Amino acid sequence: MTDAAAQAIREGRTALGVEFGSTRIKACLIDLDDPTRVLATGSHAWENQLQDRNWTYALDDVWSGLQAAYAALVDEVRGTYGVVPEVFGAIGVSAMMHGYLAFDAEGELLTPFRTWRNTSTERAAAVLSELFGTNIPLRWSIAHLYQAVLNEEDHVADIRFLNTLAGYVHWKLTGRAVLGVGDASGMFPIDAATRGYDAGMLQKFDRLVAERAPDLDVSALLPEVLVAGARAGELTAEGARLLDPSGALRPGIPFCPPEGDAGTGMVATNSVAPRTGNVSAGTSIFAMVVLESPLREAHEELDLVTTPAGDPVAMVHCNNGASELAAWVGLFEQFASIAGGGLNADEVFEALFREALDGDPDAGGLLAYNHLSGEPIAGLPEGRPLFVRTPESRFTLANFMRAQLYGVFGTLALGMRVLEAEGVALDRMYAHGGVFRTAGVAQRFLAGALGAPVAVADTASEGGAWGIAVLAAFAVDTADADLDVFLTDRVFAHTGFESLEPDAEDVPGFAAYLARYRAGLSIERAAIAAKL
Repeated sequence: MTDAAAQAIREGRTALGVEFGSTRIKACLIDLDDPTRVLATGSHAWENQLQDRNWTYALDDVWSGLQAAYAALVDEVRGTYGVVPEVFGAIGVSAMMHGYLAFDAEGELLTPFRTWRNTSTERAAAVLSELFGTNIPLRWSIAHLYQAVLNEEDHVADIRFLNTLAGYVHWKLTGRAVLGVGDASGMFPIDAATRGYDAGMLQKFDRLVAERAPDLDVSALLPEVLVAGARAGELTAEGARLLDPSGALRPGIPFCPPEGDAGTGMVATNSVAPRTGNVSAGTSIFAMVVLESPLREAHEELDLVTTPAGDPVAMVHCNNGASELAAWVGLFEQFASIAGGGLNADEVFEALFREALDGDPDAGGLLAYNHLSGEPIAGLPEGRPLFVRTPESRFTLANFMRAQLYGVFGTLALGMRVLEAEGVALDRMYAHGGVFRTAGVAQRFLAGALGAPVAVADTASEGGAWGIAVLAAFAVDTADADLDVFLTDRVFAHTGFESLEPDAEDVPGFAAYLARYRAGLSIERAAIAAKL
């Protein structure tokens, strides 16, 4: 098997996927003949910075991080198979969606990268939501652009094109300013019929800004939209040197359209068909539900985006996911270390997650808020992570950990209740992300929060880097023109899914927790108002 894999790597019968997550850049190499077979991975840790009240990443860190992740993958390939990859069958790039990357005519960044985590666009998002008749979230690129216009920022006059992080990296590697439709749907609303930007809304935006920014033509600023399966350019000689400074990698490798992490999450969980959905939990947490028909009305809790194939999706996006949970687990890890317990981080996670199973269904009256940054669904402009209890609360370690895990899903559940009220039907809900690695814990609590079965695939831990590698494989596949068919018949035909039904006590227990959670948001607002 190792010899066969080495031969596939030499001949380029592989697909490389790279994803820029919020805390880790990961590269994943798969076999084109069997996309479920991961040949090698590489990763690099990075973190956003709060500079001048703006969450950002430096572009230099984008490239140093990409090169480090790729070099780690090459090292693993060399050590395992005795070869160094010089060519791949296809490459795909994915990254955190939304945000604001504005460039001038020379391709220079005009203002520091404004990520999805920023919530400074409230005024712009409100105006655009009313103008378009659909919800425009604070993190969308068009909201950032209009807020810059409202703020009369000097750089607006020099903007020649906008992009997302995935689109930016793809552009530098291939020379093409294109974007997968799923990622593009987080920049500007997509027309379900044309699977491109909504032409009527483009005209409305240009009229809106005509007086303040008369030379702004938004359609000329946005990347070209491509659907899954399209060829999106080839690796240039300059791009090859950017990705692999060693010089071993050859140019000419085809690329699939760059996609956002929401799209790769749908692919990684086989959730691109109507009546399917998935939850992705990391630094942020979001649920994607593929719609059979349009929603009856606009909701500020729901974003309308698309699958990588362009089908409409209702998205519940929360800025805050498992970071606060990880911080608390890190505290217990420190205690274990000074107490001489000798447990590593994974063992501490495992022990604490298992302990949560013994907690009360309502977490004993405890409350945990994971808001490190602002949370629009909860109406919070800034983050205030809090742990709250009353004198009557049952303050045990099991309840504490259950409250922390419930807190990861709290804001998500508020949005999912809106989707449920719309009558949106689901046949299956899948979950992926590191929080689900401990089998049967976070998965069980999410099932209780949603009141629906939750499945976790064997491939769930590979995440978006694997998902974009699969999309790269799809772009060079000649047998299937339909993404859902490709995933079902070629990728997931023999993949196991472990499904959990909601626990009979967890459902009313989480409902009680959520009622307290909703009422306790006033504590968060008071802390923000007091600037604590």
